[in-house]
Amino acid sequence: MRTNLLLSHAPVALRRTGGRVMAAAPTTVDGMFNQLDSLLRDGFQQRDQQIENLETALNAVQSQVNAGGVSVVGSILPVEPDYTRAFASYFRRGDSEDALKAANTIGERATVQAAMSIGDNSTGGYLAPVEWDRKLLEQQRATSPMRRLATVQPTTVAAFSTLWNSDAWGSGWVGETAARPLTTSSTLAAITFAAGEIYAMPAATQRLLDDSAINVETWLAQSIEREFNRQEGIAFIAGNGVNKPAGLLTHGTGEVNANLHPGGPVEVVASAITIDALTDFLYGLGAPYRQNATWLMSSLTAAFIAKIKDADGRPIWREALTADQPALLLGRPVEIDEAMPAPTAGNLAIAFGDFKAGYLINDRLGTRVLRDPYTNKPYVNFYVTKRVGGGLLDPFAIRLLRVAA
Repeated sequence: MRTNLLLSHAPVALRRTGGRVMAAAPTTVDGMFNQLDSLLRDGFQQRDQQIENLETALNAVQSQVNAGGVSVVGSILPVEPDYTRAFASYFRRGDSEDALKAANTIGERATVQAAMSIGDNSTGGYLAPVEWDRKLLEQQRATSPMRRLATVQPTTVAAFSTLWNSDAWGSGWVGETAARPLTTSSTLAAITFAAGEIYAMPAATQRLLDDSAINVETWLAQSIEREFNRQEGIAFIAGNGVNKPAGLLTHGTGEVNANLHPGGPVEVVASAITIDALTDFLYGLGAPYRQNATWLMSSLTAAFIAKIKDADGRPIWREALTADQPALLLGRPVEIDEAMPAPTAGNLAIAFGDFKAGYLINDRLGTRVLRDPYTNKPYVNFYVTKRVGGGLLDPFAIRLLRVAA
């Protein structure tokens, strides 16, 4: 058996080693077995190492895609090491401005910069490198509930538009020779998600920036992540749509943006927070949306619901078994967003639905950075801006619960 196995693999081993077996042929049969066995082991180890390297690379790419949509960003703006080095020099010391100015007026960056006030440091700053912009998006997505739940649409224009189909096709049953009257037709209406501008302005001393041990890319992402998340979190939930996203709650029946969507407002149910009310609220959502639905509420509302028990004294709230999994309420996952109102009378304290189908975030690609070493000496201010929009995509995908008096 061993002889057949070795002989069957011998041609492969010979090909992989360029025929070294024949160049140093052993004088005994045992010697040939030992040499072939060694060659085969080397070949298998090389193959296993190649497979392991490939799996590692694929896992790394998949992790980046899951965290921040790498392929989408990379397909619009290329990764350019020269631009990244020039930007880092500008960021640290204010150097390389001529190179940045030229790079921001040609190719894809010129397209992204369209309709902006740009051109030099005094009028608008420069687009951050793709890697820096991507890291910021990844940081935000990891900490922002709405960015994880909703559809995020990257664009290179000021607004994103899509069509709403009323799906109101008429039909009816008829006999073989019966008259066939006209039926109603579906209508299409445009929905536009305009982008407002969000900003942050972290500061650092020039001595800190001169320190080569400081990773300015990481520092920038971490510095503006908290402020961007705070501002976005409020707007995605309660923004009025004026120079900012139109928040989810503002699309509810009777709210400020109730008539903004051609499909109508998001349904609002007024009720006390009880087991029966939550059950009715859950099953009031259409079945196509319910299978991907998530609860959205503040920590105060979660604490209130976690104390509710069923008839057998068991909490209806189920904590996750692992740290990376959400808690469950009536079998569906719960996301905590502190921008959601407290569970007091009159507040829209709970949202439930398929947020990916129901809400869209318009991310205008390109983070601008303006370096200001003069205003706040001895600090260097970095005025960072980004355009973000948001609004209702499908009013039937989400329901809102207003706490009854």
